[in-house]
Amino acid sequence: MRFADKRYYIEAYVKCANCGVLIYDEGLTAKATDGAEHLYCSQWCRDWAAQREAGKKPVLALVRQSSKP
Repeated sequence: MRFADKRYYIEAYVKCANCGVLIYDEGLTAKATDGAEHLYCSQWCRDWAAQREAGKKPVLALVRQSSKP
């Protein structure tokens, strides 16, 4: 599949283990209690998954991203 006019191609679709958003950089990894390693798009998603796995009802403040570069 063609990704851009500069002839970049997508080799693999890597998605966040928590929210499913595509990850274009290295992402964040974390090990689950079963020993499996998961990839997350942000610290927020990693914290959310950790709370859920610990049996807690995940409660985290939403993070607003700035629209300014």
